[in-house]
Amino acid sequence: MRKRWNILQRDEQKVRSLQSALKINPALCQVLVERGYENYEDAKKYFRPQLDELHDPWLMKDMHKAVDRILLAFENNEKILVYGDYDVDGTTAVASLFMFLQKIYLPEFLEFYIPNRYREGYGISRMGIDYAKENSFSLIISLDCGIKSADLIGYASTLGIEFIVCDHHLPDEILPPAVAILNPKQKDCHYPYKELCGCGVGFKLITALAQHFTMDDMEVFNYLDLVATAIAADIVPMTGENRILAYYGLKKVNENPNPGIKALINLSSLKKELSINNLVFMIAPRVNAAGRMDDARKAVQMFIAPDFNEAMHYAQMLHSDNTDRKEADLNITEEALAIIEADQMLLNRKSTVVFQPHWHKGVVGIVASRLIEKYYRPTVVLTKSGDVLAGSARSVNGFNLYEAVHACREYLLGYGGHFAAAGMTLLPEQVAAFSEKFEEIVSATIHPDSLIPEIIIDAEIRFNDINASFYNILCQMEPFGPENMRPVFIAKNVMDSGFSKIVKEQHIRFSLKQDNVPITGIGFNMADKFPLLQTKEPIDIVFTIDENEWNDQKNLQLKVIDLRLHEQ
Repeated sequence: MRKRWNILQRDEQKVRSLQSALKINPALCQVLVERGYENYEDAKKYFRPQLDELHDPWLMKDMHKAVDRILLAFENNEKILVYGDYDVDGTTAVASLFMFLQKIYLPEFLEFYIPNRYREGYGISRMGIDYAKENSFSLIISLDCGIKSADLIGYASTLGIEFIVCDHHLPDEILPPAVAILNPKQKDCHYPYKELCGCGVGFKLITALAQHFTMDDMEVFNYLDLVATAIAADIVPMTGENRILAYYGLKKVNENPNPGIKALINLSSLKKELSINNLVFMIAPRVNAAGRMDDARKAVQMFIAPDFNEAMHYAQMLHSDNTDRKEADLNITEEALAIIEADQMLLNRKSTVVFQPHWHKGVVGIVASRLIEKYYRPTVVLTKSGDVLAGSARSVNGFNLYEAVHACREYLLGYGGHFAAAGMTLLPEQVAAFSEKFEEIVSATIHPDSLIPEIIIDAEIRFNDINASFYNILCQMEPFGPENMRPVFIAKNVMDSGFSKIVKEQHIRFSLKQDNVPITGIGFNMADKFPLLQTKEPIDIVFTIDENEWNDQKNLQLKVIDLRLHEQ
């Protein structure tokens, strides 16, 4: 698939000024300037995040109300239900707050609740509220959900159940009738940082409660590894407060992790120091798999386990769920690709809609993302769910998927989502009409550039720039994530040394040189590009830099993302 290369333009004056202050490679200064760090002080805060730079939790709207309502519950010996979503953000948030409340309140008056993905769906459920009523809970603290549940929280209040909502999703005009809403995205909330994840908002509530009880900071920081896992998995911006929380959370993951995280690390056979990438690709999928394939309660049970052995018991269940998830994901992706490739009309569309009644509902969103890797266009994957069909949709860069789904609402029973992802339900007889309408809307509104994947390139460098010192500074730019991605570089006029080769039939093991400076690299799933190397013509390559460890030897290598013949 052809990709667009977008090389970011440098502000020469700002780069020179920062380089003069930091005395590091100009390309690294260019990356810092692009990300808004333009002077020595900005750069110092970026490279050396400090926990004392976290904002005061009392700045968040309704924090006093939330804490006062919890204190009232303590005073009256009320039963409190800690309620959260079934994904990584929700389960880590529930585990953190539940463990903290157990330290300051009577454990027999506390319980947690995770809705079942298939019986109850996302967010606050009527079943969950009825459970609270039947078991005499008078206060529910919801985490990573609730901001869009005005009707259900209204229903709870008729049963004498009050809500404290801790959420980070964009509020609607009508807010739920909760006693307190902690959400920095509320219009009249003056909390300085707006991009916390759900677990991050829960962490702020923990911080405020700890301050009320004059507890040591370490009691609060004990949950940073769970917060970092949520930040990594929920793909929130890696800026400001999120960056500080992730930086110190990652430190705790590597030094003294929660027993549940430790058990998952053990099952993942990870020996080296973990990065945010490991949390995203090794830890998060195992936690998410619980809710996708079965019941996410066991993810919380793993995180709150008092010791490693009990945590391992639950971690093994998650590991097994993840194995099932991977198998379902692989099989369904293969079936979906076969459907598309067998139909010329589907191949030529600007959108993809595929359906099979037996596909597992828990992985259709992942499959939609896989199909986009092959056919870069807005994609919907549908399956049967009871008497109706349920689907997940994923978008491509720059295309508002929610608006496109909204435009097809006449064929849907229900839908929801945001710019990049959406979900929907519809009747089986509406699939063809929905598919046609979706294609019509996408064709009419998508910009041609949005159908070509774009690689954002931070800076041009030369092979002789790449050394231990350069890489050391790159490592200090961790943790990486949205708005602070791992820097992507371009090197131009590069020659193959003649020793590059295809490995495992689909990857390229590169052996390259530029101005007689040699370097090796790996390019995953790039075997189709190998003929470009065989031309013996100079090439331009786009890559990140990482470390390859083999036989106790460490060497810098390129992780090649794309290449093309050199343009003069």
